[in-house]
Amino acid sequence: MATTTEGDIVNDELNESIEIPSDAVSPDDQIDMLTTPSAATNANASSAVDDDDNDGDDGKQEDSGKVTRRPDNVAIKQQRMKSWQPLLDPKWVIGVYLLIGAAFIPTGVHLRNKSDSLIELKTIYESHLSSGLPADITGCEIGNNPNRMYLNNQQTCQIVMKVPDDKGDLEPPVLVHYELYNFYQNYRKYTTSKDVYQLLGSLTQDAVSASDCEPLNKIGEVKINPCGLIANTLFNDVITLESIVGPDGVVIENAPLVESGIAWQSDLEWKYKQPNGFRSEQCESCDVCDCEEMNDAGEKVWSCKTPYENEDGVCFRYFYPDDNTTQYLYETYPMVVNPLEGVTNEHFVVWMRTAALPHFRKLYGYIEQTIPAGSTLTFNVMANFAVERSEGAKALVVSNTYIFGGQNPWLGNLFIIVGGIAAGLGLLFLAKELIAPRKIADKRYLRYKEE
Repeated sequence: MATTTEGDIVNDELNESIEIPSDAVSPDDQIDMLTTPSAATNANASSAVDDDDNDGDDGKQEDSGKVTRRPDNVAIKQQRMKSWQPLLDPKWVIGVYLLIGAAFIPTGVHLRNKSDSLIELKTIYESHLSSGLPADITGCEIGNNPNRMYLNNQQTCQIVMKVPDDKGDLEPPVLVHYELYNFYQNYRKYTTSKDVYQLLGSLTQDAVSASDCEPLNKIGEVKINPCGLIANTLFNDVITLESIVGPDGVVIENAPLVESGIAWQSDLEWKYKQPNGFRSEQCESCDVCDCEEMNDAGEKVWSCKTPYENEDGVCFRYFYPDDNTTQYLYETYPMVVNPLEGVTNEHFVVWMRTAALPHFRKLYGYIEQTIPAGSTLTFNVMANFAVERSEGAKALVVSNTYIFGGQNPWLGNLFIIVGGIAAGLGLLFLAKELIAPRKIADKRYLRYKEE
């Protein structure tokens, strides 16, 4: 029984669309025209298909006035682009492998030497790791008592570090990091536990954001702003630089620990804003800075109970909306965040950019002064961040950097390993080519498809 295929139907339609005057061409020419359609035939066939495909679709206008979706007759649209495929004969392969080895091994050695030449001072000042890694000093432990030193009259402990004599000076910027062990900021529930609209100043909260912030969205009837696990587990140890004493015993002046400029500028501009309705005012003097001022309606103009006084002795009064029913960030972490900054505090912004691994460092500040070799740095730490319950540890790290970051031998080692493997393969193939070369295009190595 004969069957008709889709291809037969298309061919029949094409044949019907071709009108060939029998008296104008010979039978042989008619066969050629049918088997090799001309440009006119293609145009007729394409127009028929385009009419079906373009129902309701926009197309392009041809000179004939018909709409078509046929690609332009250019190489890139008609798949006529020229290509080049190299023949990887042994000489090319050996040369490439040896070139990679010659480039990667010296690069890796240079990177490793640069990393080893960096100075890194590290002190673990509290450790509860199950691996048994001990703390380097004593006196900074707070156990499972958050905010212990802040509540105990803002008590502090000291960390003393010495710059090695044999590695040269610590060139600026000298970076100061805190380092945490066994703290999983990459846990999915943790990373999603925030309200991005609240961080941008919104005072309203939808059901999804409230669910994301649980269980740290409310304390009874008091709202937490900002809510969520990330914002309310802020690293709140307070680190201050007491002094830098040079190798000659003289204190190096004008070398403060700078804590501004540590967060991404894009985060500060686009991701964090004070609550809508927040305002502040600088007072002429702290003696006349009254937070109890009333307006004509008998309402308090300012929400502060006492004015905020900065390090320069200047006083400010401020207003936070719904302050009686909301706990703001400066109230949760008064030792780190002041009421004028709120969520724009750079330590908070740095913390909110979560780490990918449970062992991580975050920038606390930097020193813009050269520290000579043999100098001694003394830091005061008000320990408030508890790590005992998570079996973690805290460390203070002082280091300098180079173009590829801090001290990290693995980058140089990786280049050396890759270069060594490539060089080894190149030498192996070279020995094979010298001992038992294979002739190129030798018919003995051809394998034909079996019939």
